[in-house]
Amino acid sequence: MSMPAAAPVAFSLVLETAADAARVDALVADAFGPGRFAKTAERLREGNAPVASLSFVAHADGEAIATVRLWPVRIGETPVVFLGPIAVERAWRSEGVGAALVEACCAAARAEGWRAVLLVGDEPYFGRFGFVRAPDVRLPGPVDQRRVLVLDFDAEAASLAGPVSKG
Repeated sequence: MSMPAAAPVAFSLVLETAADAARVDALVADAFGPGRFAKTAERLREGNAPVASLSFVAHADGEAIATVRLWPVRIGETPVVFLGPIAVERAWRSEGVGAALVEACCAAARAEGWRAVLLVGDEPYFGRFGFVRAPDVRLPGPVDQRRVLVLDFDAEAASLAGPVSKG
């Protein structure tokens, strides 16, 4: 006797609005805790504003359950966007919400004409979206260089290299 297929998990992706701010902050705090403020990635977010047209929230039953933001930065002189944080409510992890957010924000960045998306993360997870190691990209502080990844939309151009700064 076979088990019936599980019902699809219902969530929707929308652009983040001011009404989402408190819930987004709570999701990020739950996912990363206070240690997030000490990370090098946070230096790129301090005093910077996320790109509103590239920052998404996943909703289920009228509540924000996950978030992703992209921030304007530069690699050398090249404007790119920096992905993070991405945070998913514990009960929704492993349901495809994070992957949907990554796909949505990267597609939106490409459609808007951004050159690339940069992040600090796990290559096994982000590699499936096309992210590769960026050995010549230098963040402004200590970071495991193996976790610096880029999704370059301009495959014909020379690889991105140089210091990362707020854009």
